[in-house]
Amino acid sequence: MFRILAPFAIAMILAACGQATDSEAPATSQVVPPAPAEDTMQLSGKQAYEKVCAECHDEGVDGAPRTGDRDTWTGRSWLWEAVLFEHAKSGYMTMPAKGGEETLDDAIVEMAAEYMLAKTYPDVMPSD
Repeated sequence: MFRILAPFAIAMILAACGQATDSEAPATSQVVPPAPAEDTMQLSGKQAYEKVCAECHDEGVDGAPRTGDRDTWTGRSWLWEAVLFEHAKSGYMTMPAKGGEETLDDAIVEMAAEYMLAKTYPDVMPSD
């Protein structure tokens, strides 16, 4: 019976040794992730586009299709909306996922992509 209880007793003793008393300060070994610079959960599609996407898509940086310029969107997949959403969330070629703003929620990334499409194809899509 001692063989069965010995490991349990040793574990209890070791656990008690590691506990801080009221007078001891607890060890702070937890890693706390940094908070986002701003609350990105409250962004509209237009705000997310302006904050993250416009830097490249307004001027066509590194071949990014320019917002509002249909010619730069010509020849893209006929599944362009679904493909655009996936590329915006996961990245594509030189474009990082979520435009490099990892704190953006996927739904907000999609809203930004919808805004970009609405600016490029105002006669096809409702604007934000």
